[in-house]
Amino acid sequence: MYTTPITTDLLRGALDLEQTPRGVLPHRLPAWARTQYDDGQMSMVESQPSGVRLVFRTAATVIELETLPTKRDYVGAPPRPDGVYDVLVDGRLVTQLTATGGDVITIDLMTGATSTRAGHAETLRVDGLAAVPKTVEIWLPHDETTELVTLRTDAPVEPVPVTRRVWLHHGSSISHGSNATHPTGTWPALVAAQAGVELVNLGFGGSSYLQPFIARTIRDTPADLISLKLGINIVNSDGLRLRSFTPAVHGFLDTIRDGHPDTPLLVVSPILCPIHEDTPGPTNWDLSALAAGELRFTASGNPDEIPAGKLTLSIIRTELSRILTQRALTDPNLHHLDGRTLYGAPDNLAHPLPDDLHPDAPTLELIATRFVQHAFEPKGPFSA
Repeated sequence: MYTTPITTDLLRGALDLEQTPRGVLPHRLPAWARTQYDDGQMSMVESQPSGVRLVFRTAATVIELETLPTKRDYVGAPPRPDGVYDVLVDGRLVTQLTATGGDVITIDLMTGATSTRAGHAETLRVDGLAAVPKTVEIWLPHDETTELVTLRTDAPVEPVPVTRRVWLHHGSSISHGSNATHPTGTWPALVAAQAGVELVNLGFGGSSYLQPFIARTIRDTPADLISLKLGINIVNSDGLRLRSFTPAVHGFLDTIRDGHPDTPLLVVSPILCPIHEDTPGPTNWDLSALAAGELRFTASGNPDEIPAGKLTLSIIRTELSRILTQRALTDPNLHHLDGRTLYGAPDNLAHPLPDDLHPDAPTLELIATRFVQHAFEPKGPFSA
């Protein structure tokens, strides 16, 4: 067996590769950005490799990947399934694997307390492959922090150059992959497959707040196409008022344009979420559902505070539309999409949000198809 060092030329979708005592850890934010916040949620989700995949060319019949995942155990909630590794050969999904070992972080949703139990690495094996040159992609679990220890094959491995357009997308947990069942089943991954583009997924669960370090990361990352799905986490956190939201959006877009002055840039407002359409945040756990072993969310803000600047999804959509209409007068490559085009009131009747916040896996497929139809079809902002 050949042992191949796991380096950045074999990884796509990661912006940094940290050397650890046990292997290498892909990050979706660069090291300098990770110094600009003290947020455990952000640290957790940016190290979860949504959209990150190993890509290489080989004639190997056997491939072994030794990994060390970090599992999450939520006190009082149902056990989470193990993360899934999707293995593609020449673009076709051939198998899915899971690693049951690894570290375990226990999270108390009521208090926010966490504790970590160290575990062991596990080797995933794919065999029976044809002994011919082929392109292999191993998509890492989208919602499970994963250290990569060793890559072994029974034939040499070489990197594959990127020849397709690079699409960078930023968003919240829905873009990250909440409720997706496997890494190529997140809606950005489904879009990338349908549209034939290379994905960089900067969707961060519960952590999309118009942070300047994310704008600077997008500014500095090579991309041919950029999309931003903005708004829901700002309502979730009750983090901004209308007076501060508007300049924050302008500043976020200004920073991106500093590095990508002419790149097609599509801004998507929130999809329909009935609990927050006209009720401000914050979003809280539904304690009665949690007591019954279910994960559901509820809106706990007071609509009477809307005149004082509290934000709802309806207000955010209106303001984003105003901002983008204004800016498009001098920025012809800036585009806007109402998120309800991807998931609106009729869809909520047919495909209700199972936890009142996130779409399920079939609905993510619907969102992906509609995004491709809007963005990548002829005359769309991302048309070839």
